[in-house]
Amino acid sequence: MNAQCIMICSGKGGTGKSTVSVLLGASLARLGRKVLLVELDSGLRSVDIIAGVYGRTVYDIEDVLCGRCEGSKAIVPSPLYPGLSVISAPYEGGAVSAVPLNRLLTAMRPYFDFILLDTAAGMDAPFAAAAAVAERALLVLTPDPVALRDGKIVADRLLADGRPQSAVRLVMNRVTRKSFGKRAAVFDLDECIDTVGVQLLAVIPESPELQLAGARGTVPPPTDPAVTAGQAMAKRICGQRIPLTF
Repeated sequence: MNAQCIMICSGKGGTGKSTVSVLLGASLARLGRKVLLVELDSGLRSVDIIAGVYGRTVYDIEDVLCGRCEGSKAIVPSPLYPGLSVISAPYEGGAVSAVPLNRLLTAMRPYFDFILLDTAAGMDAPFAAAAAVAERALLVLTPDPVALRDGKIVADRLLADGRPQSAVRLVMNRVTRKSFGKRAAVFDLDECIDTVGVQLLAVIPESPELQLAGARGTVPPPTDPAVTAGQAMAKRICGQRIPLTF
């Protein structure tokens, strides 16, 4: 194996980036892939709860990047999603830079099919470090003008680094029927795509069940529309042609 590295990012906070990261990791694992999810959002840790590894972590990504432990010691398999493993962010503090992160990924790539980097909102150090090492990027946004405007800035930054247009994809999250229309702030999905300027990969519907499962550290119902959309997203990443429906 030689893992493909994908960064999950957003412009503003509150778009559900970490929830989508776990959803994607779990969906890829369900397809038989071995997945490592690395949380880089120091001080705003949440992946450990969503993935069900809360209370099981001894070391975090800062311990690894600073050389206090080997990467393997910080990896915790998710008890909820077989095939998904997590390296958590620290509860506070911690610096993320590209060189030690790349060293970690080089060591981990032979053991996984995918390595997902859950970055912090915005374009600070965690974003820059992930952008320097990831082959692909998923931009997780919600259908509102502020998120779309900030997403455009992030997409331009990613593409300015020399990535091909095909390496950056848009994931619209927390979408409802009321998100679009003449009385909504955004008219339709085409407006989202045109504003951000990258191709749409997935539409994840608003899901109270998914949010509740994430908060409780439990598995959402497999028939939930957001879970179904996550599965379709994972299949597209694996090269399958899955129609995009909403």
